[in-house]
Amino acid sequence: MADKNKKDIMQYESDIWAVADLLIAAGIPQSKFPDYMMPFFALIMLEGRMRNAMKRVEEESLVSLESDKEEFIRAFKDENCGYNQYIVEERLTLAELCKNDTSFEQDFKAYLGAFDSELKRLLGIGRGTESQKFLNLDGMAAELREKGILLSVVKEWAKVDLSAYDNSAITTLEEHIKRRWADMSAATAGEQYTPEDIISLIAEIVGSKIDLPKNAYFSLYDPTCGGANLLFGVADRLREEHGYQWIKTCGSELNDALYALSAIESLFRDDAEIQFGNTLTTIPFRDKSFEVVVANPPYGVKWSGYKKDIEKDKTGQFPFLPPVSDGQMLFMEHILWQLDKDKGLAVEVHNGSTLFSGDAGGGESEIRKYILDNDWLEAVIQMPRDEFFNTGIYTYLWVINKHKSKERVNQVMLIDASHLWKLLKKSKGNKRREMLPEHRAAIVQALRAFKSCEIGKVFNKEHFYYNKQQLTLLEVDSQGHSVLHTVCRNSKGEAAPHKIPLHTVGTRDETLTKFKSLKLEEAQRVMSILTGADSRQDRLVITDNHGQMFCYDTERETIVLSDAATGMTKNLGNGRFNFKMTKSAKTHQASISCTIEPVYTRDYEIIPYHRDPQENAAGIDAFLRRYVTKPYHKRENTVGVEINFNKEFYVPEQIEPVEDIMREIEQLDKELKEIRI
Repeated sequence: MADKNKKDIMQYESDIWAVADLLIAAGIPQSKFPDYMMPFFALIMLEGRMRNAMKRVEEESLVSLESDKEEFIRAFKDENCGYNQYIVEERLTLAELCKNDTSFEQDFKAYLGAFDSELKRLLGIGRGTESQKFLNLDGMAAELREKGILLSVVKEWAKVDLSAYDNSAITTLEEHIKRRWADMSAATAGEQYTPEDIISLIAEIVGSKIDLPKNAYFSLYDPTCGGANLLFGVADRLREEHGYQWIKTCGSELNDALYALSAIESLFRDDAEIQFGNTLTTIPFRDKSFEVVVANPPYGVKWSGYKKDIEKDKTGQFPFLPPVSDGQMLFMEHILWQLDKDKGLAVEVHNGSTLFSGDAGGGESEIRKYILDNDWLEAVIQMPRDEFFNTGIYTYLWVINKHKSKERVNQVMLIDASHLWKLLKKSKGNKRREMLPEHRAAIVQALRAFKSCEIGKVFNKEHFYYNKQQLTLLEVDSQGHSVLHTVCRNSKGEAAPHKIPLHTVGTRDETLTKFKSLKLEEAQRVMSILTGADSRQDRLVITDNHGQMFCYDTERETIVLSDAATGMTKNLGNGRFNFKMTKSAKTHQASISCTIEPVYTRDYEIIPYHRDPQENAAGIDAFLRRYVTKPYHKRENTVGVEINFNKEFYVPEQIEPVEDIMREIEQLDKELKEIRI
């Protein structure tokens, strides 16, 4: 029978945030609140759950501390929820030790010292020379003591008695508190907390996709678990709403405090394991594969700090490397590597860069190509903006499936759920919108049906491939002429520079001998000194020793030949002068030579892709013949992959009729006149 006097656990939120008033008064900035609050929140959770476990032992084992102390302690330790002699054997609480101001310091020290070694490690008690702080309780307590508010802070926390609530209720409170901390301190979008509606959606997608009996045992992994709200939230929903009871939850986290919180939470869950370390380099679950992976990797985080370790990795988890400026695609590769090769399913939260960043042949494109080549991508779902607590950007769910059904082979579905949201009555950080159950149901239904519909489109995977065909273009003038076809040929008809014989072969002019290179502007000055040539900014005229004048238009890069003897002129077409200076160390002379050369530029064309190599080559040739008007030479072709939601779901903006706009202007003008009157 429910206790009518027991208040809703969420009412404790106000008691918890009363601590913030003390921190503000002590001059602690809001961004630092989580550092000071996390360890004490962990204390009251541990105390509440331990006292809860004590009641459970008495009820289920029919043994009490008074009747058989040794048996009671043994039964309690079998609960595997940690141990504190002060709480379990003395039945003392934070609230009780705060009653005596004079002995508080001594009692508080004894209370903390009574935790078992593992909990001391996680809480940061008696760290000694260890490098990891985890929750750094000793450090935070020392700072609060120095500010003269330690006792006051502990008294506020002691008001929160969680012993009357089950683990599920305590977890709910914990998630609300962690969400507030995420608003305050997360430096990276999505780093600490995934909203409950997104967790529900991910769980519903997983529940609709996993092809396992309800009584099957399977593993659920989050390589960037933070405080484990996504990991445990999905596990809870799979148990409660989808009937999967035998789930082993595994997580890895590098942040000291978040790891400690999730590790403490794992003590009160069946078959849960949280490991500390850099997932990508320490690989805490190296020898294990997982049936299901969920993840919300941090966006835009540089991995230059462990670049050498990634490059030296021998596991094969990184077939391609993205730029060091964004490591989220490394986590994508890690997840692919850690997924069960026959039936692995992953749902990952990413920002838009994983869809389209990088050029063909670059790391990001090659990773996308690797995924599509192996036919592991089943769907990408665009989420609404303003869905996460510390970023307003669009986010995307990648549904990776290593066991796609027959009808989905080589197919990828894009689902545009950006308009499926309801405005929150009150914003939570940057989160202004939420997805309701009916919104999530529409997404899951579209994914189940896997047919083009109002919110989704199904594509052959090659739709996202493209050719980046490199070209060398021969530049021509407005008449289509190039010096390659007029003067730049040798006696065999092969392309070759045309040498212009010059009268002046050298000079001792010190100005010339100081030149280190011959760019066009410098060449103009040099030729002016050597030959008295016309060196206007827009053209350069050179007369060779046969009396021929070559006029180079520097803006159009065209050359005209004039014969002094006949007065005839000839348009040589598009080309450029190439100057070369040689210097003699012995004679201190400088000489210059000039040649005419064609102008080549490098360019590329983005061309649709076809999976058949012959058809792909033919398609490239047909495209170039149709769209490239200059003479060209084909170079390397690189196949790239990108997924462009804007292109696939583009809706032209509806322009208001001119008549309506004019009427609106007239109305505004009328209103303005009335205001003036």
